[in-house]
Amino acid sequence: MTQPTLIATRESRLALWQAEHVRALLGQRFGLAVELLGMTTRGDQILDRSLSKVGGKGLFVKELEVALEEGRAHLAVHSLKDVPMELPDGFVLAAVLEREDPRDAFVSSRYASVAELPPGAVVGTSSLRRVVQLLTLRPDLRIEPLRGNLDTRLRKLDEGGYDAIVLAAAGLKRLGLGERIRATFDPADMIPAAGQGALGIEVRADATTLRAQLGELTHQPTWLAAHAERAVSRALGGSCSMPLAAHATWQGDTLTINAALGSASEPTRPLLRTRISATPLAAADATAAAAALGEAAAARLRAQGAEAYLAAPAA
Repeated sequence: MTQPTLIATRESRLALWQAEHVRALLGQRFGLAVELLGMTTRGDQILDRSLSKVGGKGLFVKELEVALEEGRAHLAVHSLKDVPMELPDGFVLAAVLEREDPRDAFVSSRYASVAELPPGAVVGTSSLRRVVQLLTLRPDLRIEPLRGNLDTRLRKLDEGGYDAIVLAAAGLKRLGLGERIRATFDPADMIPAAGQGALGIEVRADATTLRAQLGELTHQPTWLAAHAERAVSRALGGSCSMPLAAHATWQGDTLTINAALGSASEPTRPLLRTRISATPLAAADATAAAAALGEAAAARLRAQGAEAYLAAPAA
């Protein structure tokens, strides 16, 4: 009897939706019998401190990688924005699926948009990227930490702890909670995180047969856009302690990346911004060309003085 293919996944409702989505794809495309291995990660357990102070977003994937390494699972499904820019030796991203809505969502019980918030309103987010961009839009806001899974964050809002919170639109839509979105931020005002809205599938590098199958699930436009976005962060030594945003979009064969860098220690400091385009599909190696686009965006940020922003520790 053929052994089932095992997916390592976090146990939040959103993570389980994502794993179930991949399980359905594997069954439909390849006829694979797939089971889920639910796990609680350190990132799920530590809720009283910001990720930037306790080890970064890698805390959400480490236990899943251990399960892959020990053979207890064959693949892991991640929100791509939670995947560190450098994977440990022996692991690869085998596929990136088509992106959902990459934008950030404004969620509030009382206000229709960030512009409608009264002076000094309390907005919840623990993302430094969101903090610096919110304060660029509204320097008068009071930004307070907000951790926990999506349902926990919504509950904290509903209990009155915040006037509004900012969440990824993709997660809300995937869980059928799109009606909670009062407004979506224009990506020009609130540039998304690298990989936001996309799902990444991680496997051991030596799982060659599985890698080849999963590669057929890759959505090439999303793969290249995410590769460019992640290259910006990689070139700047990116982590969740860095208020960095990078988002790439297609217009025909042209890929344009918008990136912004803020200061972790001085969140109201002016953002460094850049916008650059290329046509990676015209290159012999489109993935390398996409990465080069991201590296060029990072170089432009450095030319604007990024080193001073990167040197300052988070407050």
